Amino acid sequence: MRKIYHYLRRLFSNKKDTASRQAYNIWAGSYDNQPDNLMLVLDETVFGELLSMIDIKATVIADVGCGTGRHWKKIMEKVPAHITGFDVSENMLAILQQKFPQADTHVIQNDSLQPLPDNSCGLLISTLTIAHIENAAAALIEWNRVLQPGGNIIITDYHPLALEKGAKRTFKNGNDTVAIKNYVHPIDTISSLAKQLNLIPQRLIEKNIDDSMRPYYEKQDAMAVFEAWKGTPVIYGLLLHKPDDTV
Repeated sequence: MRKIYHYLRRLFSNKKDTASRQAYNIWAGSYDNQPDNLMLVLDETVFGELLSMIDIKATVIADVGCGTGRHWKKIMEKVPAHITGFDVSENMLAILQQKFPQADTHVIQNDSLQPLPDNSCGLLISTLTIAHIENAAAALIEWNRVLQPGGNIIITDYHPLALEKGAKRTFKNGNDTVAIKNYVHPIDTISSLAKQLNLIPQRLIEKNIDDSMRPYYEKQDAMAVFEAWKGTPVIYGLLLHKPDDTV
């Protein structure tokens, strides 16, 4: 019963949410050691499925919200030309640099992807990040600026319906539960903003909490949470394509 209480507390903490930079600087040291983090497992699946739909060999890539570079090994196996990582957390980037010493990384401020020139990337990825960005429209405009015609954008994140229902992105820091600030951006809004920028949605993946996820809740003694949230969309992935007008 005590474990259920703590699990619910993590999901529905009434404490003021912590800003992304501060939260991820705290979380960085343990972020890669979370085998039972359902969202990271689902993100690995959703991102992998979308990445498999495009050829990124010799492609220049920007990773916005790269964190510790969770996806970089998978990406580098496909032999891109270059990858540049952007994140608000210096500590997350420091972990990435330990794993990939030659990594090209930058602390992102005000959604700016400087020093990337216009039309310089064939792929931009942003995983488990866009709900941390208050002005999604401004971010998409900047992402579109650096994306070359014929390029693609992969977005994954907490499903906005889960966030609307009260789900929170949380982690333990000692005896405290830290909830990270999120903004709800409906998928239809993201798609509409993308279309205004001539970014065409190619594939949408949505995953609901179902019986395949039961073991994660059983391990937390949180079956009451599982039953309450069963059927709720928990993560989504979106592939956007920028047409090449010369084709």
